Amino acid sequence: MNISTAEFVISNSDYTRCPDGDKPEYAFIGRSNVGKSSLINMLTGRRGLAKTSATPGKTMLINHFLINNKWYIVDLPGYGYARRGKESREQLSRMIRGYIMGREQMVCLFVLVDSRHAPQRIDLEFMQWLGENEVPFAIVFTKMDKMGVNAGATAVEAYKQELLKTWSELPPIFLTSSEDGRGRSEMLEFIAGVNATL
Repeated sequence: MNISTAEFVISNSDYTRCPDGDKPEYAFIGRSNVGKSSLINMLTGRRGLAKTSATPGKTMLINHFLINNKWYIVDLPGYGYARRGKESREQLSRMIRGYIMGREQMVCLFVLVDSRHAPQRIDLEFMQWLGENEVPFAIVFTKMDKMGVNAGATAVEAYKQELLKTWSELPPIFLTSSEDGRGRSEMLEFIAGVNATL
C-alpha cells in the first residue's frame, strides 16, 4: 500500500465527537514513551504528522489522521504514566476504554510494546482485557533497532512464551523501528488486507 495523503483531522477527549462516517480506524496505544508518535510518522512517511516529545504522557487526547481519504490512524493517549495524579489517570482510562468499546469504526487496535523490556504487567493486563472483550488487536514491538538481531529475536520469543501461558493463540505481531523503517511494509499490507474485507 502506498500512502499518498495523510492529514490531521481532529483532537478530542470524547469518542462520541470523533469524525462521522464509516471509514475504518486503526488505533495505536501503548505505555507512555513507547514510540507511538514516531511509529505513526514512520508509517505515513510524514515526519511531523504526529507530535513527538521526549516527555512521557504528552498525548492527552484522541487524535485522528485521515489516510488516503479512505481510513484513519487514531493516536490514543499512552497509559501507565506514574507521574500523573490518580484522577488524571482514571480520566484517561475512561477516555481510552470509551473509545475502544464504543467506537464501531475501529477495526484493529495496535498495542505497542518496547522490545527492550521484559513483559510488563500493565501491558499483559491490558491485552487480557482486550481479549476478554473480544477487541481485535495486534502487538507491535517498537525500537527493534536498539538491540542486535539475536537479542531482539530472543526478547520477542520470550514475550510470546509469556503470552502463551494464558493465550491459546497469539494475535498478529509486528517488529518495527521508527529509525530504520522496519515493519512498515508489513503493517501497511496488514491494514490493506483488513480494508479489503470491509
